[in-house]
Amino acid sequence: MLKKLLSLALLLCVLAPVWGKTVVLYHTSDAHGFFYPQKGIGGYAALAALTGQEKDPHLLLDSGDFANGTAETKKTKGFAAVELMNVVGYNAATVGNHEFDFRDEGLAPLLKKANFAVLAANLREQKTDKLPSWAKAYEVFDVGGTKVAVIGLANRHPTQDTKEYYFTKPLFALESALAQLEKEQPSLVAVLVHDSLVDYKNGILPYMGDIAQKYGDKVHVVLGGHAHKIFQNEFINGVLYAESGYHLTNVTKVTADIDDKTGKVRKISSQLIALDVEKTGSDKTVEQLADSFKEVALEEIIGQAGADLSKFPVAKNEKDSPLDDWISDLGRQYTKTDIFIHNTGGTRISLEKGPVTKRMLIDLFPFEDKMVTMEVSGLTLKNFIRAGLVPWNKYVYSGLQISYALTKKGRVKNLEVLLNGKAIENHKMYRVGTNSYVAKQKVFKKSEKQSSGEKSVRQLVAKSFATGPVFPPKTGRIILK
Repeated sequence: MLKKLLSLALLLCVLAPVWGKTVVLYHTSDAHGFFYPQKGIGGYAALAALTGQEKDPHLLLDSGDFANGTAETKKTKGFAAVELMNVVGYNAATVGNHEFDFRDEGLAPLLKKANFAVLAANLREQKTDKLPSWAKAYEVFDVGGTKVAVIGLANRHPTQDTKEYYFTKPLFALESALAQLEKEQPSLVAVLVHDSLVDYKNGILPYMGDIAQKYGDKVHVVLGGHAHKIFQNEFINGVLYAESGYHLTNVTKVTADIDDKTGKVRKISSQLIALDVEKTGSDKTVEQLADSFKEVALEEIIGQAGADLSKFPVAKNEKDSPLDDWISDLGRQYTKTDIFIHNTGGTRISLEKGPVTKRMLIDLFPFEDKMVTMEVSGLTLKNFIRAGLVPWNKYVYSGLQISYALTKKGRVKNLEVLLNGKAIENHKMYRVGTNSYVAKQKVFKKSEKQSSGEKSVRQLVAKSFATGPVFPPKTGRIILK
């Protein structure tokens, strides 16, 4: 009998649960004003429905670039996005580069409307050398009885020049925030940042990896954005990195198991969840609010795409896309230059064969960049091209034929740049056209620039559609050997 009781007790000990708590973090980034589902996928109403079904205590976080990118955000200068995020129930967000789209005078009024914490430990006011009144370095949340600290790091390269703000070094700001958090003793520490792990992997943005290398004993998860990439369950020095894509088509769910006795993270992992409306459902309150912002007049058809115009490369080893090549050709024709540079990050959506509406053009290129011409040396041009090829192709070129290879460490080698079949010469000057955003890049600081008319990129695109169906040019201008 005694043996049976001892065996039963041992069995109960083996089967007894390891007591702990589960904390969930939901994460989005680079929504860019895409409030509505696209072909049944995405939108704030789907996100609200999904998070509303979560049974475990949770937070909803965003890594920035929510304020601009569509007609609805442009018209309201970002306020529609913040109002929706308030209703959806975001707990915190950091500041992306596009939060500055409405310049200094638009930033503070916009972010003061947020009911969620705006976290930007590395952002400072020029006049006070302090954090703006509407921002915090971090916030500590009680999530079902568990202390969760979230630290924010803003992107340091705003889309519009800022005179009222400046940025401190991100690791310096992070270290200061972590020191202040020591007295709080949070169980879970998340860093919310508008930068991407993809840049760290290519040696361009080392601080992203240094977060884990230097503070792996204090930080548990880094949630990034900016590059419109997806990463799940990437670990560096025990720290989880995750990124959630763009345009609110997916959300990352981070699940952390917290030990009851020690209050420490026992296990942490992430998964990407598609915001498929058929599966998530749609929150009616959020849906109605989003619909109240919709610009119905933008559904007017202004032209036809005679074939698919993809913003992504369509052939193996080609790094240029049909859509971007076409836009760069329009730019070179308009500026009457030898070469035209178009930034691939400026084009936000692909265009499928069929009708094209006014809304599509705004979603395609939501910015007001005008045409610029400049005189650029061959050496400057080659340096710019080399830097733009990694970690992903940031530019396409009309007039040039480019080929290159990569080293084992992902660096560019054997770069060849041809204009009309001849190699670009270092000391020769070339007439280059581009848009005003690209022209502001530091590499062109000393280049002589001049305006090339009042047409914006989007106006050139609209004019082309008005003349008849549009067909993509042949790709293969940028070849990875």
